Amino acid sequence: MSLLYSDSIVQPIFIEPFLTLHANKLCVLSEHASPNMASWLLKTYEERKLNGISLELIIGDTLNCGIDINTHEAFKELQGNRYSAKWGKFSCSYLYDPPDFSGTNFIWLKDDIPLKAFISSYDFTQQSLLREGDHKLTETSAYSAYNNYEKVTNRTIFCNHAEVEDYIIIHNPNRPINLQSSLSENQYVTLSFITRTGDTGAKSGLNWGQRKNRNRNEAYIPLPSYIAKSGFFPLNKQHFLVITDDHHLLQLRVEQQNDKAITTPASNALLGEYFRNRLGLANGAYVTAADLRSYGRTDVTFIKIDEEHYYMDFSI
Repeated sequence: MSLLYSDSIVQPIFIEPFLTLHANKLCVLSEHASPNMASWLLKTYEERKLNGISLELIIGDTLNCGIDINTHEAFKELQGNRYSAKWGKFSCSYLYDPPDFSGTNFIWLKDDIPLKAFISSYDFTQQSLLREGDHKLTETSAYSAYNNYEKVTNRTIFCNHAEVEDYIIIHNPNRPINLQSSLSENQYVTLSFITRTGDTGAKSGLNWGQRKNRNRNEAYIPLPSYIAKSGFFPLNKQHFLVITDDHHLLQLRVEQQNDKAITTPASNALLGEYFRNRLGLANGAYVTAADLRSYGRTDVTFIKIDEEHYYMDFSI
């Protein structure tokens, strides 16, 4: 599978140690990190059939800044069984006790033996690693880096720990989500589920899974070419986090030929389950235009919060 982004940073950090050294565990110590980057990396390993890699992440700025509730919930979901069982073992921990640290360390191990490590000025985010290219990356002693990592581990708590809120400030995002009426045209898009024939796609869109030997919940949101080319959504299979009007979180990405589809990369069925539930339909049910009209709308609106976060409105 060819990569759809620059290999200059991704290949040496995330791919080559597995291929050349047969390393099977990547420890990331980063001041700033996003669940989108973790989700993207896990999905990349799956699609490239790089099996058996465990990913451990420690986030540093939780010590001084806490973490917003949406990011926290997204990390928890990635660490949960639904994703880890499919993509491989992932864990995320938050730093809660001084001293803090800056920058990012990437440490590769094989069977808990340190083999290769880098120190860098990159953040563990898509914006930093996949879109920017002017940061420093330096190879360093794997044993020294891992020794430091283990020391930091003693001052962290897992994101899904029952008492995490006693150690970390978890807050609501500072950015209010404005209603569509107060937004400019370049801040939101509305995508229709209805085709030119006036109905839903028979084997596309919300009915993508209505094919032989497929999960009938599989679905995607059709994305017109002019919107895909507008820069509103990240392309190259980069992930973005969506907060829905009914307070759910979804990891999405744009994919397929000509970037025509918005999907849930963990499983294409997750998006279909979500919309069938909103429509009051059974799992796997065929979705018709009449179902959408009975619900009250035939489209869905995305409001852009920033480059990796969106609000999805399917309310009536």
